[in-house]
Amino acid sequence: MSTESLIALLSAGADGAAAVTAPGRPALDFGGLRQLVADTLAQLNGLGIGRNDRVAIVVNNGPEMATAFMACACGVASAPLNPAYRADEFEFYLSDLHAKALLVEAGSTSPAIEVAQKLGVRVIDLVVADGAPAGTFTLKPRDGATAAPAAAPTYAQPEDVSMVLHTSGTTSRPKIVPLSQRNLCASARHIARTLQFGAGDRGLNVMPLFHIHGLIAGVLAPLSAGSQVFCTPGFNALKFFAWMDEAKPTWYTAVPTMHQAIVARAKGNAEVIARHPLRFMRSSSSSMPPQVIKELEEVFKAPLIEAYGMTEATHQMASNPLPPAVRKPGSVGLAAGPEVAIMAEDGTLLPAGAIGEIVIRGPNVTAGYESNPKANEEAFTHGWFRTGDQGQIDDEGYISLTGRLKEIINRGGEKVSPREVDEIIMDHPAVAQVVCFGMPHPKLGEEVAACVVLRDGASLTERELQAFVATRAADFKVPKKILFMAEIPKGATGKLQRIGLAQKLGLG
Repeated sequence: MSTESLIALLSAGADGAAAVTAPGRPALDFGGLRQLVADTLAQLNGLGIGRNDRVAIVVNNGPEMATAFMACACGVASAPLNPAYRADEFEFYLSDLHAKALLVEAGSTSPAIEVAQKLGVRVIDLVVADGAPAGTFTLKPRDGATAAPAAAPTYAQPEDVSMVLHTSGTTSRPKIVPLSQRNLCASARHIARTLQFGAGDRGLNVMPLFHIHGLIAGVLAPLSAGSQVFCTPGFNALKFFAWMDEAKPTWYTAVPTMHQAIVARAKGNAEVIARHPLRFMRSSSSSMPPQVIKELEEVFKAPLIEAYGMTEATHQMASNPLPPAVRKPGSVGLAAGPEVAIMAEDGTLLPAGAIGEIVIRGPNVTAGYESNPKANEEAFTHGWFRTGDQGQIDDEGYISLTGRLKEIINRGGEKVSPREVDEIIMDHPAVAQVVCFGMPHPKLGEEVAACVVLRDGASLTERELQAFVATRAADFKVPKKILFMAEIPKGATGKLQRIGLAQKLGLG
């Protein structure tokens, strides 16, 4: 069987070896997982759903979400959606996807169900038997109607679409990103190789499973190496260390805001950490302050591997390597799968050290947005995909991001990278979290603003923090407005979204 098929990728684990586990549930072994995939596809095919047909999945975080995604991705086009969406959002996504079916948990009252019925999308319940191994389910259509067998049954071929996601769309209408069987397999192999996964590894998954980071790095990559995935109901800093005791993990992956919540509680859980020494921790989806990396590494006595990913690359593009290779805090590491280069505005590739747009090409990169020729024309130049990120590559091949091109603050022609100001502010001992962003200014166009969360018990005024930044940065980079908040507003995936933040906070 082709190495570019997910079902071949899942053959890595021994029949009796645990594949999927969850809090308080018996384990599902690899033999059971492969059987579940085969049975689920047979059921979907029998309902007239086959290769490239879109199946939306609205299931809460946990083992069934992980296995439903795996089963669908092996033979139809899986379209995981955030269960927290409102009815109008579900209507947009289900219509835009041309979904053929919607998978929900039995008993679910998600607004997606009513929307699907209105749109004529078939609703299928995912039924979990009492005491069943983690991730085990059967499918039961809510309408009971029969359908003609699928036009294209069986497992997906390399070029078939296996996963459909939308871009986050902070500044425009979300774009559809189709990812092929080949894209998913390549990305899983790249991540498994970077992190040297083996059968003895156990991952503690706290990432949302409607998100590419959780699905590919948290679930698919470790399973492709025959290792085990412990699926939690979602991130919860209060439960993290109890889960650690139950899962006995060797690693976990998270976004920086989650790592920051974990490190805040880590000192009081030193015994748990000592009982279950981690091989590494991984961070992706947004930049990690070097100060937090240092703190995490000291507490867990394990390396923090910072990686760089995006939906259009089926997640991972670059990663810091595991020891004994060099990790460079503040960089996103070396190309880890696709080729990575720096491009000038005119489309020429730039030498080491030059700042420009990060571009990628390789087997894990989408072939293009769906039904969007304008976006594809802007996104691809000479076969390279333009990431929209600004950065540079040093002489040793390590990639550093200087910011999203759209997020760079233009203050009367003076360009400010909000990340640079973030890192200065994070050095203040009273600061726990920060996000800098541009706010409108009548004459200059934009001005630097910051949203700051202080450490417990710390106090700091706007003027004191501005004076601190002024000792380290030019005046035009000092935030003119600093908001102190209990928490920083985040997007659905836990990611800090600078674009639109001024408006959200009433500064627009």
